[in-house]
Amino acid sequence: MLRRGGLEIPPAPARCGVSSPGVRRKRIRTSVRGVDLFDELPDDLLLIILSKLTSTAGAPSDLINSLLTCRRFNELGTHPDVLAKASAKAVAVTASGWSESAERFLMRAADAGSTEACFTLGMIRFYCLENRGSGASLMAKAATGYHAEALYSLAVIQFNGSGGSKNEKDLRAGVALCARAANFGHVDALRELGHCLQDGYGVRRSITDGRRFLVQANARELCASLQRLKQGRSRGELGACSLLSDFGCSVPAPEWNPANRFMAEWFEARGGCGEGLRMCSNWGCGRPETRRHEFRRCSVCGSVNYCSRACQALHWKLAHKVECATMDRWLDGGDG
Repeated sequence: MLRRGGLEIPPAPARCGVSSPGVRRKRIRTSVRGVDLFDELPDDLLLIILSKLTSTAGAPSDLINSLLTCRRFNELGTHPDVLAKASAKAVAVTASGWSESAERFLMRAADAGSTEACFTLGMIRFYCLENRGSGASLMAKAATGYHAEALYSLAVIQFNGSGGSKNEKDLRAGVALCARAANFGHVDALRELGHCLQDGYGVRRSITDGRRFLVQANARELCASLQRLKQGRSRGELGACSLLSDFGCSVPAPEWNPANRFMAEWFEARGGCGEGLRMCSNWGCGRPETRRHEFRRCSVCGSVNYCSRACQALHWKLAHKVECATMDRWLDGGDG
C-alpha cells in the first residue's frame, strides 16, 4: 500500500494476468451505489446514436453486433427510426446467405421507410425471385424517396419492357426517370440520358445537349473514382487501376451496389438465368433478361449483350475494347 498525505492508495489492478507496478490505470465506472449509469441514458439519445451507426455502417455486422450487445440495444436497434436510416451496406446480403429471416429483416426495414432496403429487396424480388409486381412496387417506393439508383433501375425496366412483352416498352417514361436520376448526379443515368438525346431515343434529338450530359457523366465518374482511389491509399490499398476514363486517366473501376452484387452471385451459383435467356455482359450489373432477346447485342461482334447503353459504355472501357471483332480485324490487317 502507498501512503500519501495520510491516505492509503491501493495498487492498480492487474489486467490479463500482467501486473504493471508504478502505473495507475483509469477505470470507467459504470455504476454508482449500485445504480447502472447505462440504464440512466434516455432512449432518445440511444436512438440517435444507433441511427448514426446504422446510416454509416460499412457492413451488416456493424448493426448486428450492436443488436447482440444487450436486450435494450436489441429493442432499440430494430426501432423504425433506426431502420429507416439504414445504409446500403447495412442491409447488404449475399446470395449464399439468403434466407427467410434475411427477407423478413429487409421487409421490416422497408416498412420502416428505408429506401435502401426497398431498393435491395425490390431488385431481388423482381429479377431473382421473379415476383415482378412486388419488386417493382418496392423500387417505386424507393424512387419516391429520391433514391437515384431506384429511379435508374426503373428507367432500365421501362426501356427494355422487362417483365412484359416487347410492346410494353415505354421510352418516354424511361427518359423521364433517367432525367430525375441524373438530377441527383447518378452517373449511369447521365450517360443513358446523353445517348438518348444524341440518338433521339424516346426524346427529341439534341446532339449538343447529349454531348453535354456525356461530358458531365465522365467528369462525375472520374471524380468518384479518384475519391475511391484516395480513400484506398489512405487505408494502405495500393492496387492497380483497371479503368481508363474518357479523359485519359487510369482510375479504379466503379463500386457496384450490393443489390447488383447479389444478383450476379445469385445467377452465377445457378449457372445462368434460364434457358434461352442471357445476362448483361457487364459482369458487375447482374441484370438478367426476363424474356428472349430483351437486351441489345454489340452491333459489331454480336457476342456480348447489355441491358443499357450505360453498361455498354462502361464494359467497353473495362474489357470489350480489346475483345471486340474490330480489334481482331485491325490486328489481322497489320499482320498482312
